[in-house]
Amino acid sequence: MWCIGALTEEYRQRMYDLLDLYARPFRAEEPVVCLDEKSKQLLKDTRPPLPTQPNSSAKQDYEYVRAGTCNLFVAVEPKGGRRTVVITDHRAKTDFVAFIQHLLKQVYVTAQRIHLVMDNLNTHFRKCFEEVLGAKEAKALLRRVVFHYTPKHASWLNMAEIEIGILDRQCLDRRLPDRVTLTAEVNAWQLRRNMEQRGIEWTFTRQDADTKMARHYVL
Repeated sequence: MWCIGALTEEYRQRMYDLLDLYARPFRAEEPVVCLDEKSKQLLKDTRPPLPTQPNSSAKQDYEYVRAGTCNLFVAVEPKGGRRTVVITDHRAKTDFVAFIQHLLKQVYVTAQRIHLVMDNLNTHFRKCFEEVLGAKEAKALLRRVVFHYTPKHASWLNMAEIEIGILDRQCLDRRLPDRVTLTAEVNAWQLRRNMEQRGIEWTFTRQDADTKMARHYVL
């Protein structure tokens, strides 16, 4: 089921901001980084699976045991071909703030300015940094950050969703029994994609948006 918000002036301005941002040439000193989260259910086998044999594929019993959930923070730099995935037990504001600290202090420590693209989840706003770190430390941490938010009900404009879809198909679409296994598999996946500098080619422009959607704009 699709949930599409009214294409109001606010919707259009946020959409234009992101499409203009995506159209900029790549600048290593001013990266565009798209962020999102994903929950992963951990599942254990009730019986040992049967390994692959000559002329016979591997087999897995249909029964499984639920072993809790983990949260994955995913950041992708579409034109830089870099992604950062961090696994946590929860996705509370303290976890999100810690993830942004990791990006700013370790992954993008030399960047002059970082454009962060994200949705409107209540943990994604500046006030959460102030609540966790205090106003002074939050201001110092975010001095190089420019926040860009998707319109409400328009997460398709966040390229992190594309990267999460790839992560799902290539790595997560199977039973993973515990956080240790999940972390090892995800780290191997992101290491390979980063070494190959896999990026995302975004072709939808502001002009495309007006051509396809103008008749739905709310004045």
